[in-house]
Amino acid sequence: MFSLVWHRDERRLRMPFRIFTALVVFVLVGQLTGSLFAAISDQYQGGLFVVFGETNFREAIRASVSLFGALTAVLTAVVTAILVDRRRLRDYGFRFRRAWWRDLGFGLFLGVALMTFVFVIELAFGWIQITGFLTASPGFAPSVLLFTTLLVFVGTSLMEELLVRGILLTNLAEGLAGFGPLSERGGTAVAVLLTSVLFGVLHLNNPNATVISSAGVAFGGVFLAVGYVLTGDLAIPLGVHLTWNYVQGVVYGFPVSGVIPGVQVVATRQTGPTVVTGGAFGPEAGLLGLVAVFLGIGAVVSWVRWTDSFAEDEGRIWVPELR
Repeated sequence: MFSLVWHRDERRLRMPFRIFTALVVFVLVGQLTGSLFAAISDQYQGGLFVVFGETNFREAIRASVSLFGALTAVLTAVVTAILVDRRRLRDYGFRFRRAWWRDLGFGLFLGVALMTFVFVIELAFGWIQITGFLTASPGFAPSVLLFTTLLVFVGTSLMEELLVRGILLTNLAEGLAGFGPLSERGGTAVAVLLTSVLFGVLHLNNPNATVISSAGVAFGGVFLAVGYVLTGDLAIPLGVHLTWNYVQGVVYGFPVSGVIPGVQVVATRQTGPTVVTGGAFGPEAGLLGLVAVFLGIGAVVSWVRWTDSFAEDEGRIWVPELR
């Protein structure tokens, strides 16, 4: 019975119990970082109100919440790697080397290119109207919002990629590799499907979310997973995730998973069919966003082939690098 929970040879919990324990660790670490954030906010709130003003202070708090979420994910990964997985942190997609930074740059560029494609197509077909340039919520300086919103998306992309792809997908792919009729690649495909569906479900509580929008986000999850599976690194998905969101909302004024940022370089208004544009949820909920996802998958595969960035044996996500 004990062997169903504990892998004697690897001296660690089996996959389902590792994932559950990682979730518990995330909750506990979140309580810790949340308490720390609350204490810092209470201590310095009065002084920051005086220096920056109430509106800018509240925006700084919004950015800080996102960054503390990323910190929670990083600490969770460290604790999970050491105490639960017996892995090195690089096994979650952070094998920092020259190729990692090159792939990050490609991911950043790809997110910009794909969202620019969506913008140009919608503009050409008259599905959006440009209503202004460099607009911001009343009372806010655009320069402040451009920076703080960038920090928000940095924190969000790091947290989601590390938790969903780095920890969860890695453990699922390893646990399902060779399970029953599944091959190593078959197990990884199932793991990608499961984590992508979860990624979509996690966005069901977003404003203007529907089942269709969550399905679109799930396809986006597959897109983000492809770069990780092929290279063994989170560089490409991290870059794509960050610039896709930032350029989508801040540069071109689209809703980002139902949320409209408080600043837009190009303010736009949707006028096209919701089934194509995604409407109030944003491009992920529309056919044009789906086209961008498939173009992105093709671009990632082509990039990995061109740069010969395929993960070697030790870098494949279903192969644990145990300490």
